[in-house]
Amino acid sequence: MKLSLEEQLAYLTKGCVDVVPAAELKSKLEKCASTGRKLTIKVGFDPSAPDLHLGHTVVIRKMHHFQQLGHKVVFLIGDFTGLIGDPTGKKSTRPQLTEQEIKANAATYERQIFKLLDPEKTVIDFNSRWLGALSSSDWIRLAAKVTVAQMLERDDFKKRYEAQQPISLHEFLYPLAQGYDSVALEVDVELGGTDQLFNLLVGRHLMREDGQEPQVVMTLPLLEGLDGVEKMSKSLGNYVAVEDAPFEMFGKLMSISDELMWKYWLLLSDRSEAEIEADRARVAAGELHPMDAKKQLARTIVEEFHSTDEAAQAQHEFERVFSARNLPQDIPEIELGVDSVSVLLAKALVLAGLAPSNSEARRLITQGGVKVEGEAVRDIKATLDANSSAPILVQVGKRKFARLTLRCP
Repeated sequence: MKLSLEEQLAYLTKGCVDVVPAAELKSKLEKCASTGRKLTIKVGFDPSAPDLHLGHTVVIRKMHHFQQLGHKVVFLIGDFTGLIGDPTGKKSTRPQLTEQEIKANAATYERQIFKLLDPEKTVIDFNSRWLGALSSSDWIRLAAKVTVAQMLERDDFKKRYEAQQPISLHEFLYPLAQGYDSVALEVDVELGGTDQLFNLLVGRHLMREDGQEPQVVMTLPLLEGLDGVEKMSKSLGNYVAVEDAPFEMFGKLMSISDELMWKYWLLLSDRSEAEIEADRARVAAGELHPMDAKKQLARTIVEEFHSTDEAAQAQHEFERVFSARNLPQDIPEIELGVDSVSVLLAKALVLAGLAPSNSEARRLITQGGVKVEGEAVRDIKATLDANSSAPILVQVGKRKFARLTLRCP
């Protein structure tokens, strides 16, 4: 990809919140143009969960943008920092991961990131390689470069300190360790979410202390989940997983609000801001229906993580099911062993994998999110009959269907 300097800056900073400092990024790109040297771009991921969602891909996409311009990107797996636990945004000490959990989660990351990044041009590294080699005296010298007052400038530490909530000493090591990663890799640019700004700036500070040219810090917004309120999170259930099936991914994306759609276009696609604003103006003028714009968004994202054919099939199936109000073609048939002639609907949902817990199943029922044979059920004491001669059609939300057969001994 060949772009002028100004075009490169516009492309690389698209969607960014902070570029600290912007003048240094321009200077680094100018040096690259004159010397042929490529920038080293770093993003660190602690393997705290086994799967990635679209919120994670916002910063991975920006890595891809640098990669397209020929720069070196390092996907850094924080196997060492994962043992500490990133306290960012936490009101209490975060549980530390075991080495077994870290290794298992890291293995899944290596598979998932290549849905966006070029595997032949991506460096995968582990920060235990240098952090694990630091001696006790090395850590003491590193800790001496940052004051407690500086640490308490970090918003979450400050709030916990003022609220007299505990802060463990090992949590102060996290920003130090992340910052030292940049020193070890001699990084030119570090990317992260807006909640990582403090940690990234510590990296600039430590590089300067080490006599290196400090990295440029670039932050990107945190992506709201499907509810449009909270940050996308698996624990909140408002996420789209990178490895969701095409129809599931398409359907989830179609559930977002019309307003949130434009942020998704900005952060989850390579379309220019000008193109996005042009479509937004067309919607406002009544020239483009927001549903059509959202279908194009969903199809664009599914194509990137799956294929053009699978995206087309997902859209066709979505329109068939939801626009025409038909049932999906492939509804799973599930046989459940029960110990009585009737079973609570909530229990059956959990046994069938349609709800993660009894409490969540009851919540779905009371909110009208469960249908049995096409009829909404709101009674948490509702039961299913094991003597039914035919499978029972159950629907949870808009996209989960199953035909349940209950077998009683």
